[in-house]
Amino acid sequence: MSPSNPPSVPRVDSVYDTTLCVDDLREALSARGITLPSLRVDLPSFAGTYQPPAGLVALGNCNAATARELARALRGEERAPDRPPLDVEVVAVPKALQGLRRTVRRYLDAPCADVQLCVTELVGNVIRHVGEGACVRVRVARTGDGRIRIEVTDPEPKAVPVLLSAGDDDEAGRGLALIDAVTLRWGVEQGVEKTVWCELAEGA
Repeated sequence: MSPSNPPSVPRVDSVYDTTLCVDDLREALSARGITLPSLRVDLPSFAGTYQPPAGLVALGNCNAATARELARALRGEERAPDRPPLDVEVVAVPKALQGLRRTVRRYLDAPCADVQLCVTELVGNVIRHVGEGACVRVRVARTGDGRIRIEVTDPEPKAVPVLLSAGDDDEAGRGLALIDAVTLRWGVEQGVEKTVWCELAEGA
């Protein structure tokens, strides 16, 4: 199967998360004697008034991730060293998915809806096509080039996922379509086991 390279999908930050970033940025600017009363959350964008809908900060139309980096730079802080990859083994059952989403959120220490979505869908595919109870290994890592890589390994190398065109009324076949839509690229590695992987931009 060939990896897919769809257009990037805009990141939508929550109003709460962006408000915290704006407050943090305003405080960092104030410490340097800079006051920007207009610095605010661009609320109309959250309501989808114009496209693409995204959490915007008035200064430079930057998103929340950029606001964090700017605040860190203004304070003269070093960027936190990358943590070792998250590497966990779980039994592929539906009730494990919620715990996995929480684990990923704690590991990345930032809103990560698309990363959580990919982990959920990849493990969900194992449940549907390999079977409940299979032992899977989930690995999440920052690659060092502004991307996050997700790998889900299961013991069945022959059960290769296929990207389908699901119809409006289809209840199945949407998992890989979602992954294809939100990731920069994805693919499959086969050997004694099978690993389905994908990569997203940092902050997705």
